[in-house]
Amino acid sequence: MTHTVLPPADCAALVPELLETRNPNVWVYRYSHPQAGWTLSIATHAPPGSGKLSLGGFRIAPLERTESPGFTTDRESIALAMGMEEKVHWSRVIRVGGPLALRDLTRVVGGKCVLAPTPESRVGNPRDAEMLAWAAECLADCERTAGIHITTGQDLGHGRMHGGAMGSLEFLNARFAGSVVADTSVPTGEGNYQILHGMLRAFGLPLERTTVGLIGCGNIGMHIIAQLRQHAGVTILACESRDERRAELEAMGIRTWGPERKQEFLALPMDALVVNAAGATLDSVSVAACAANARLKVVCGSENLVMPDQHRGVETLRAAQKVYAPTELGGMMGYLTAVEQYLAVIEGKRFEVATMLEAAKRLEVAGYETTARIIAGGHREDFETAVTALYA
Repeated sequence: MTHTVLPPADCAALVPELLETRNPNVWVYRYSHPQAGWTLSIATHAPPGSGKLSLGGFRIAPLERTESPGFTTDRESIALAMGMEEKVHWSRVIRVGGPLALRDLTRVVGGKCVLAPTPESRVGNPRDAEMLAWAAECLADCERTAGIHITTGQDLGHGRMHGGAMGSLEFLNARFAGSVVADTSVPTGEGNYQILHGMLRAFGLPLERTTVGLIGCGNIGMHIIAQLRQHAGVTILACESRDERRAELEAMGIRTWGPERKQEFLALPMDALVVNAAGATLDSVSVAACAANARLKVVCGSENLVMPDQHRGVETLRAAQKVYAPTELGGMMGYLTAVEQYLAVIEGKRFEVATMLEAAKRLEVAGYETTARIIAGGHREDFETAVTALYA
């Protein structure tokens, strides 16, 4: 299949922030359907011919992303691959993962697949199967020509396909073995919950006496809510874009706000903020609101591309004595679930999600120990510096 390869220099020209990362070497394999207009960009930190295992979800870009300023599948996949490489880094530092992933972490690198659909090919529409079959062919071709192994799974844009007979992940898995079908939102949500729990514990705040605000209540957010509701006395506040989900949360006794009221939401008295929306939740205005919230102590989550200005945002929160756990760290359990299932399948071993939920408990310990160090040091260190000093 005809495709275009962007080497690291071209990728850095598209996303200059790449040069400031631990591993600035990213390749993009871009496929374009000549008639249908679909574009698939596969970004990876795996060098050509390396046989490395490239991990990262398969994103069918939603409208809010495709219509965002400057969007291209190349830029989106590069930026997301950078975040995935951070998740790989933190899982190595903290030693988190299932037994197979921990064994093979040295061959794992970050990557991401981003597909720009047409309206009639979005999942649930008449041409979804045609588009996803083409995407599976692209993934297989990329593996053959690049000499790497691609493992990809759940991300934005997936769901029941047109006719309702099959989910989009199952459809891809039937055509490309590297597409895993595990619901990674459950382990991701568990990792979020565990790191939140540990960070609050370091402040001496039991969940029974805390107020937690969530922005984004999809599958990950709802798992966190379910875990929090097991603690009698916890107060949950939610900012969510979908009317039907807000109604569901209100029926559970949880107060909700729409996204147009986000700044009002961020001013509410809360001990912790957990972010799991579609991207860019912690823009400069929102970071300033968090810094000004006198009660807020903890900010975490697993949202991709959460801060448009990462360096300034982290420093603003640190200076205001808020402990911010990078969302790449909080979101690592999803990728670890994908790699664990992939390795289990190719080795003929049994895979159980329960293994990953047990592994996620390591994040509670890391959240506690890192936050305790930051507090003891008078907030002179940010989370990344402190966790590296503890574990690297």
